Amino acid sequence: MQLLPIDASNQGKLDQVMQQMADHKGCGTTGGSGKSSCGSGAGPNDMAPEIWEKVKNHPCYSEEAHHHYARMHVAVAPACNIQCNYCNRKYDCANESRPGVVSEKLTPEQASKKVLAVASAIPQMTVLGIAGPGDPLANPEKTFKTFELIYKTAPDIKLCLSTNGLMLPDHVDTIAKFKVDHVTITINMVDPEIGQYIYPWIFYNHKRYTGVEAARILHERQMLGLEMLTERGILCKVNSVMIPGVNDKHLVEVNRAVKSRGAFLHNIMPLISAPEHGTVFGMTGQRGPTAQELKALQDSCEGEMNMMRHCRQCRADAVGLLGEDRSAEFTTEKIMGMEVQYDSDARKAYQSKVEVERQAKVEAKQEELRGLAGESSDIHLLIAVATKGSGLVNEHFGHAKEFQIYELSTAGAKFVGHRRVDLYCQGGYGEEDSLATIIRAINDCHAVFVAKIGGCPKADLTQAGIEPVEEFAGQFIEKSAITWFKAYLEKVKTGALTHQPRGDAQIRQGAFLAAA
Repeated sequence: MQLLPIDASNQGKLDQVMQQMADHKGCGTTGGSGKSSCGSGAGPNDMAPEIWEKVKNHPCYSEEAHHHYARMHVAVAPACNIQCNYCNRKYDCANESRPGVVSEKLTPEQASKKVLAVASAIPQMTVLGIAGPGDPLANPEKTFKTFELIYKTAPDIKLCLSTNGLMLPDHVDTIAKFKVDHVTITINMVDPEIGQYIYPWIFYNHKRYTGVEAARILHERQMLGLEMLTERGILCKVNSVMIPGVNDKHLVEVNRAVKSRGAFLHNIMPLISAPEHGTVFGMTGQRGPTAQELKALQDSCEGEMNMMRHCRQCRADAVGLLGEDRSAEFTTEKIMGMEVQYDSDARKAYQSKVEVERQAKVEAKQEELRGLAGESSDIHLLIAVATKGSGLVNEHFGHAKEFQIYELSTAGAKFVGHRRVDLYCQGGYGEEDSLATIIRAINDCHAVFVAKIGGCPKADLTQAGIEPVEEFAGQFIEKSAITWFKAYLEKVKTGALTHQPRGDAQIRQGAFLAAA
């Protein structure tokens, strides 16, 4: 598609193009309901083949893929050109998982070798992202040198970029040149009057801007960059931080604005504002959203476009599956001493096996779903699942660092998020303080599915009204969840139990208090 300069003579034509893209959310297909169905939870029948090829093994752009495929970030971009009130780019905090945090900064050459080493050791690693610790496009030479090296040596790896969007319009051609098919833009406002409370300043064209003027420039550059990317067929995900009392209601308007410009996915994330992080919001007591508040906003926006629910707000040097971090295994010192033999054929063969497992999971869910056909109930409830990946119930309760959350209804099992928690098991014994935080984190759930659980936490969970479920250990999550839900509905029908709504839950803030 030819890029159109945005002026009065062609604005009408551009608007028509943007609306056409918005109708299909950048993927050129619609689901059975008429709503575009090419986003986070979609499959190959929901989108054009060329789009499916881009997202099928991308753990951030496909919720289903995130159970099976890994990503890595390389920290080659230390400088940033804006200041956010929710950000403090503190280094060397290994137990934290939040954007901007890294243990080591890398040169492009170090990053390239690290990517090859990780991809060789973790063959299901399919995506390389550059997300900081500053802004990649405030460090264009280092960012694009890294992409160039990977593009030449490991062309099977997908390339990703996460940016605040301020310099995005200046680099769209280079992004396209290196086949960077996935770009994430953090967009927290489309109204500069609101933006002034999120961004104290920006640095643009060798000048520092503050207040409403800074937010206005940032907004205009973000919208232009998004339009330019979607015109070129580059998939765009928009990240938005939900800040209660600041932009929470406004994010519905943000959702409409990015949809109209062809964004592929919208990821609304909770504010991380623990005081120990030293951010402006943390120091002023700005709270983050509760689990119900976050889900309600995501649900309200889902009717407009596809929502990403599985984001882990990763570190800028994260390695592994979403929800795990193996970066400590691949320090610069270790990598530089390695002799890396990159075997793309072996990686391809391994990923073929992953696809077989993935297909078995999908078929198992579809088979169990048929058993729900004809069921009539307006009951919706949440469950928590302890998993190490592969879409299986395969983690011990005491070893879980997070729980995946599914919403169950007669429509099936729908992934709606995750909850970080402190480890319960500490060197062979249970940490009671951690158990209390875990219960608060999944308090809105009716059950927790685990591979195994000890007697003490089982009793405390039951007392809290959360049913511990061990019978599906090692089995597929969605199939198991639907089986359990059918039994639950039957108990409600027969009067064996009365369905009771659950309360709200607390979204985990800060670093892990207990590390493995």
